[in-house]
Amino acid sequence: MSSKTALVTGATGFLGRQVVKAFAFHDWTVKGTGFSRADGVNVLKVDLANAAEVEKVLDEQKPQVVVHCAANRFPDKVDKDPAGTRVLNIEASRTLARLCAARDVLLIYISTDYVFPGRPGEAPYEADAATGPTNLYGQTKLDGEGAVLGAFKEAGKEGLGVVLRVPVLYGAVEKGRNGESAVNCLMDVVMGGKEAAMDHWALRFPTNTEDVARVCYDVAVRYLGEQDKASLPRVLQFSSEDKYTKYEMCQLFGEIMGTPIDHIKPNTEGNDPNASVQRPYDCHLSTKALKDIGIEVATQDFVGWWRRECRAFRH
Repeated sequence: MSSKTALVTGATGFLGRQVVKAFAFHDWTVKGTGFSRADGVNVLKVDLANAAEVEKVLDEQKPQVVVHCAANRFPDKVDKDPAGTRVLNIEASRTLARLCAARDVLLIYISTDYVFPGRPGEAPYEADAATGPTNLYGQTKLDGEGAVLGAFKEAGKEGLGVVLRVPVLYGAVEKGRNGESAVNCLMDVVMGGKEAAMDHWALRFPTNTEDVARVCYDVAVRYLGEQDKASLPRVLQFSSEDKYTKYEMCQLFGEIMGTPIDHIKPNTEGNDPNASVQRPYDCHLSTKALKDIGIEVATQDFVGWWRRECRAFRH
């Protein structure tokens, strides 16, 4: 039995699954929490909005670190359920932080590049740059950051609460579930053949879930090993340097799959002022805060990863 235990919220989700694997790879005991897809063995059914259930799992598993991946993370879905989103992204995060602080547990809260306004010419954003979300999703994640850091500060345990901001993610999905990722789902658009207009304005920095999971592990080890935790930064950022619009990603997928994408038209209009969700132009995250504490920020090559992945697709 390993002496170190990690608890991962949203462990059945797109990022959570890789975070579980990253800690398990290093022989940690890893338990996940989930809700609709919990198996009761490796993934425990926990309603994160229920403080008693959260308390119970912390006391039973006694983790040294909790990686909080669970969130409502699709901007369009957030707008359809603002109240439910606030409960999960903000209030549940605050409760989790309060309970972790009381038990001296390190909490890594996964946040987003959408906390920044993304105006042309501002990026890359340092971890301490002024925030200013353009949509409700970004706002709820920013409020979640504040809730988490605030709970640790109140408890006088500031060095144990850490925010890790990441951009749009891609990576291994469960079979047939490309919709888990705003990048992977573009493969369905490319292969589906239906006419579509695709954004060719906003710059995105797609980052692999395996790389994010590795950074979560490295951050946990770095912070747990530091005697003077208060000297470490509260907010960290991780991103690849691969830069594409969504239309450019579709072009790449078309090349990799050997299929024309004439059915996809580039949309260079930017945000429609009447659109419900306003998306930022460029929220590129600086990884300086991670580098400064000695954490490796290299990432897998976007095109290389997809070439390998798509050999499987093309059989």
